Amino acid sequence: MFQIGDKVFYPMHGAGMIKAIEDKEIQGEKQSYCVITIPISHMDVMIPLAKMDQLGVRSVVDRDTMNHILFDFHHIEPNSSLPWKERYRLNLEKLKTGKMSDSAEVVRDLMYQNKEKSLNASEKQMLHQAQRNIISEISMINNISENQAADLLKRSS
Repeated sequence: MFQIGDKVFYPMHGAGMIKAIEDKEIQGEKQSYCVITIPISHMDVMIPLAKMDQLGVRSVVDRDTMNHILFDFHHIEPNSSLPWKERYRLNLEKLKTGKMSDSAEVVRDLMYQNKEKSLNASEKQMLHQAQRNIISEISMINNISENQAADLLKRSS
């Protein structure tokens, strides 16, 4: 169960902190909602507590896990053998999992692909979103700014 002050990751939006847990009545239905502040997007989101698992909201990874993911990010060979439509579908599925390791794989593979041949608009947008997800989580784990997290991501290569 999540509590106020917990650092969480919400797939497709990034990392944030639970600011409040409130009971609200919306369309005649009373539920408990979790209010999450997502700094990278400068927004608050309200999610019904009962749907947190279904939506893939999870605690941010610990620092050791993050370091392991960043090591793999820079030392495992990218997968570039798939046609772009298949690659896009696979990468979209990875992003939907909300796992930091999956987002890192998407970034690694798309950055490599971009060096080989320019990405199409959809993949450029996907790369940007995956980078934001990783940067937001690194920032939240280490209590640093997004710029510092982006530098840390670049530096660990």
